[in-house]
Amino acid sequence: MSTQQTDTQSYPRAEVSPPSGHLFPHKHLLGIWNLDPTAIKHVLDVADAYVEQNRQPKKSSPKCAGLTQINLFFENSTRTLMSFEIAGKRLGMEVTSMATGSSSIKKGETLLDTAATLNAMHPDVLVMRHADSGAVKLLSEKMDCAVINAGDGRAEHPTQALLDALTIRRRKGKLHGQTIVISGDVAHSRVARSNIYLLNAMGARVRLVAPPTLLPKDVDRLGVEVSHRMDEGLKGADVVMMLRLQQERMQGAFLPSLREYYRFWGLTRDTLKYAKEDVLVMHPGPMNRGVEIASDVADDLDRSAIEEQVEMGVAVRMACLDILTRNLRGEDAV
Repeated sequence: MSTQQTDTQSYPRAEVSPPSGHLFPHKHLLGIWNLDPTAIKHVLDVADAYVEQNRQPKKSSPKCAGLTQINLFFENSTRTLMSFEIAGKRLGMEVTSMATGSSSIKKGETLLDTAATLNAMHPDVLVMRHADSGAVKLLSEKMDCAVINAGDGRAEHPTQALLDALTIRRRKGKLHGQTIVISGDVAHSRVARSNIYLLNAMGARVRLVAPPTLLPKDVDRLGVEVSHRMDEGLKGADVVMMLRLQQERMQGAFLPSLREYYRFWGLTRDTLKYAKEDVLVMHPGPMNRGVEIASDVADDLDRSAIEEQVEMGVAVRMACLDILTRNLRGEDAV
């Protein structure tokens, strides 16, 4: 069986299938949880073409000209916000980013009030990030336009998982059968959760490596292997995905100290020796150098794909915006 056939036929389908004629359930991208392997592969295939377009001198096209994109970010962001802004503009969209720090929300306006206000402006796509899990879904139920989840609480960050998958597929040739280690603060990471859903759906072998205090309570139901030691957890790894310690989400004592954390769970040249020789190192950013990853590992051009992840992010977000607005442009969604 070819790799292409394997990537679309050998994995369990999601429990919730998209409505007929549309790739994403309910015409939104709220998470990976309810995407099936066919939908995931289609997004990656479309994004592949945008990678090549973005490497050309002329990067923009009028494909989505006349459509409006609003970015509504309730949490600070650099990579994700800039990536969505660039993605929308390269597709020819009118892009507006709303600064919630100076908005009516600070004056007491509720999320649903904000949704009603934005809906009255008739945007075509709303990209939203929020500190509370489920907030994006709630807002999507009040909007007429397509809504993209740019990260909600500890729940999901679907476009990050898609760009990570594209990075792995381009570097390794496939997702199926790859041993992917996700290490660090899994408990507080929406990136980890979306990656687990996607990688499991696409037939990868997922292993979590973290101290017990940094693993989610439902880890037994996630379909992953678990290790508490780097030497054991990295054995046979094709990809190592490190996660940032999200101290802003921690309430209580999760770690003895940052120094101790780096000693036992930091990714260094020594610990990386337990993985495969051609292991790929990834990190969604921002990195805490000397806490979860050593600088010489992060900057290793032969192994690190961290900068490539940023590049893939623009292409994946262009693909998602393209697919979600195809019906508005009179094109088939799939």
